[in-house]
Amino acid sequence: MGLRITDIPIPGYEKVVMAEDPKAGFKAIIAVHDTTLGPALGGLRMWPYESEIQALTDVLRLSRGMTYKSALARTGLGGGKSVIFGDPRRDKRPEVFRAMGEFVESLGGRYITAEDVGTSVADMKWIREKTNWVTGRAREEGGSGDPSPFTAYGVFLGIRALVEEELGRPSLKGVRVAVQGAGHVGWFLMGRLRDAGCEVTVCDVDRAKLDAAVKEFGAAPCDPDAVYGLDADVFAPCALGAVVNDSTIPRFRCKVVAGGANNQLHEPRHGEALRRRGIAYAPDYVINAGGVINVAFELAPGGYDEAASTRKVEGIYDTLKRVLRISKEEDVTTAEAADRLAEEILSEGRRKRKGASKPKKKR
Repeated sequence: MGLRITDIPIPGYEKVVMAEDPKAGFKAIIAVHDTTLGPALGGLRMWPYESEIQALTDVLRLSRGMTYKSALARTGLGGGKSVIFGDPRRDKRPEVFRAMGEFVESLGGRYITAEDVGTSVADMKWIREKTNWVTGRAREEGGSGDPSPFTAYGVFLGIRALVEEELGRPSLKGVRVAVQGAGHVGWFLMGRLRDAGCEVTVCDVDRAKLDAAVKEFGAAPCDPDAVYGLDADVFAPCALGAVVNDSTIPRFRCKVVAGGANNQLHEPRHGEALRRRGIAYAPDYVINAGGVINVAFELAPGGYDEAASTRKVEGIYDTLKRVLRISKEEDVTTAEAADRLAEEILSEGRRKRKGASKPKKKR
């Protein structure tokens, strides 16, 4: 029977498609939000979604975030995302990822994938059997490997920027940081925080990951629900999104929210709710751009260059300071300030593309 691909028309998105291959036990969605600045790059998430609507909502939010993330990071790429229906703990099979490779290939380079929550560098090998539109390849294949250390480095720099600007502290020594999630990004972030002299508290729903983080980094353990009410300087969400919401905001005792998770605000209005409480927020798609910056370097003409990638990731620090400045000057939330800055870059890209497509007048 093979792959069945269905278009899903969504206003404001260039292309959204669903694919199914019942024989392979495969079902996935790719959302291409905007390719003004280049092909849409965005990771592949594998998650046990309860419904198609839940998966669609997730991929649409994530792909839009990737457009803004790539724009502000100046990667020369657009925004997209993909999701596979399935539990990564039990549903990973070569045929599932080969089918995903065929699905990605069907878009002819308009969408480029990479690993994300629930997928890994190893999974990308199966996808690569069917398409070349894959980043986050293994180092031995000339790729950049796991992007998590670069995402974590960007988050670390972002925390430093907000602590300096909002708390007036020139050093992270003694700063209390509550890390939500001891996965890849949270793990590498905790290493940097420990080395900077922070007091780290960590929570995770996976007891084994929690115990390992406590042992490795000397972090204090915390119950997953209690993390929102901790008396910490910084709350760093590094798990799933929507954790800044109506039920958590009243409990916050932190002064800064700055972490690696995507879509941290449950709704845009929650950015204003944080501001009213005097809590500084690092827009997620700005602070967590290190991973996409890194994998984007795999597409560079000369091939992957780790030193160049690291230098570009370090630009996250200055970008966040600029966002904070716009927020104060224009009296808007940091989320609105980041959106405005991203839209300016996209508008500039549209003008250039429009100008390049106009026929030149004959002399």
